[in-house]
Amino acid sequence: MKDDYQYYMKQCLTLAKTALENGNPPVGALIILNGKIIGEGIESGKSTGDITNHAEIMAIRDALKNGYSENLHNASMYTTHEPCIMCSYMIRHHRISEIVYGSAVPLVGGLSSQFKVLETEDVPKWGKKPEIISSICLDECNALTAQFLKSLSK
Repeated sequence: MKDDYQYYMKQCLTLAKTALENGNPPVGALIILNGKIIGEGIESGKSTGDITNHAEIMAIRDALKNGYSENLHNASMYTTHEPCIMCSYMIRHHRISEIVYGSAVPLVGGLSSQFKVLETEDVPKWGKKPEIISSICLDECNALTAQFLKSLSK
């Protein structure tokens, strides 16, 4: 299973590099169902001026556009960074069952911040919390983040 995590995360890293090249934070996301990519997203909030264009939301929108609205509860999301609270809300709304990510985002992350949207089971409609796997390709994710932060200080 760890090989699958690496395989899909490498693809997310490629998407994240595209985001970075376009001046956005380096985040790439995939939604996988039965070994098939059903949605992909590239962070584009900064370049489009639309803050909701986070990679995870773009991946969900793509999966919905591709006709998978009834299947997201059986899908896994891979993303280079821990989903933020906004993305986490959308993940929980669609009941995505597994989240695999690289870097934590302690201030606004849906798991590691004080706003534990990914973990709560207090919202009945959301059902059971997703399985969460973290720190996959962590060094590569952190290196892209460092590159982005360096570009901001120029």
